[in-house]
Amino acid sequence: MENQQQNQVNGGSKRIVAVAESPLPSSNNEHHEPQKHGWKNFFAYVGPGFLVSLAYLDPGNLETDLQAGANHGYELLWVILIGLIFALIIQSLAANLGVSTGKHLSELCRAEYPVFVKYCLWILAEIAVIAADIPEVIGTAFALNILFHIPVWVGVLCTGVSTLLFIGLQRYGVRKLELLIAVLVFVMAACFFGEMSYVKPPAKQVLKGMFIPKLNGNGATADAIALLGALVMPHNLFLHSALVLSRKIPHSVRGINDACKYFLIESGFALFVAFLINVAVISVSGTVCGADNLSQQNKDSCSDITLNSASFLLKNVLGKSSSTVYAIALLASGQSSTITGTYAGQFIMQGFLDLKMKTWLRNLITRLIAITPSLVVSIIGGSSGAGRLIIIASMILSFELPFALIPLLKFSSSSTKLGPHKNSIYIIVISWILGLGIIGINIYYLTTAFVDWLIHNNLPKVGNVFIGIVVFPLMAIYVLAVIYLMFRKDTVVTYIDPIKDNPNAQRYMEDGTNNVELVDRVPYREDLADIPLPQ
Repeated sequence: MENQQQNQVNGGSKRIVAVAESPLPSSNNEHHEPQKHGWKNFFAYVGPGFLVSLAYLDPGNLETDLQAGANHGYELLWVILIGLIFALIIQSLAANLGVSTGKHLSELCRAEYPVFVKYCLWILAEIAVIAADIPEVIGTAFALNILFHIPVWVGVLCTGVSTLLFIGLQRYGVRKLELLIAVLVFVMAACFFGEMSYVKPPAKQVLKGMFIPKLNGNGATADAIALLGALVMPHNLFLHSALVLSRKIPHSVRGINDACKYFLIESGFALFVAFLINVAVISVSGTVCGADNLSQQNKDSCSDITLNSASFLLKNVLGKSSSTVYAIALLASGQSSTITGTYAGQFIMQGFLDLKMKTWLRNLITRLIAITPSLVVSIIGGSSGAGRLIIIASMILSFELPFALIPLLKFSSSSTKLGPHKNSIYIIVISWILGLGIIGINIYYLTTAFVDWLIHNNLPKVGNVFIGIVVFPLMAIYVLAVIYLMFRKDTVVTYIDPIKDNPNAQRYMEDGTNNVELVDRVPYREDLADIPLPQ
């Protein structure tokens, strides 16, 4: 059977093997342990969704939440709601893709696209990982600045070894390290919930901001795009589709459907918690900064709020210890998110290039690249400049999103990739509407913001002409690349029907010697088995 499949590949067929065949029973006398279905199996699948959800509580999210609340009150809460609903949909699609095909998103991109496109997507995915790491670098530097009063740029340099230290500590107990990180992150969540109960934001205004979309005021569109970029990150799609492969999943319609259901429930719960925390941060920031009796010092902090100056928001609950508790939780947030970014980068490199680095080396390379702009900006612009760099990094992630999202939506809606497990027509319509909406907003903002900057800047006309000659073709390439990914027809078949592809399966079914559910499994990926997930 394996030779037959190999011959298909060598013979020029574009069909690639996605499912490994398990040994078949040879007689009626063999007994099989019945497969367990139901909620007893749920905890065997817990892990990937919670690990991915840490990225929705990273310093980039906190920074964009704080600025959205301080600048616009509760008016951008609807972005959080739509962003996390969309995140739940696409994260579940990413999990389903890995479960149904036995390959993660970057591996399928390598199989599907021409060499040039494949390398372009790889470079863009690596840029997304670096852009996601910049808020982690700056957030950790801010935490060190608050705790030890060292300059931000020195803290940026210290982040080069901080995550390596955390990864090294995994050898002494991954579960304990994950528990510590989770506790510290949720300490910050508890602080914001406590502060929210103290300042009591008006429920009517909060609900109005959550369900009535508005983009009023200066910079509202930019802040909304930054919020979306911080919430829906492209490298998370690569990460989630790979993490699910660390679980042993029966390759049957029921087994795959059960796994997809469990991963959806886990992701839904984890993202609901992330949604509550993001709402709490925006509500606290909006209420405190919108108060009438605000002191002049707090007014100045609100007008240019950054992660480095946000601890004053928690003084009502924590008093003098607010800055220390806030800094420790911020440090944990940055480190936990960086660990997920490191694994995402590893899967992206392994999937696109079939190249695997050691975890510490991969982290060091990514971190050194991310440190460079963070260091330059923190030296020149100080804390406020570093805070603005986080917003820029979040906007870059938002513009990068189509180059991971479109392949995911196309693959998960294709019978050649997922067979009977492809999306229903309702999920296809909803996911494409939301996806195209985000892509359309990005392109609109990219165009209008650049034209507005060209009109109102103080550069000489020659400089504006030169910049226009360079930038407008790049914008056209961006739009054409998105259109190409949307309308290119997929050609590679990765779904293999376990019954049609197995000449013995029908005979065993007729003999009553085998339940096909017990025969084939999505391959257990030993190369992904060392991921530090709860077992």
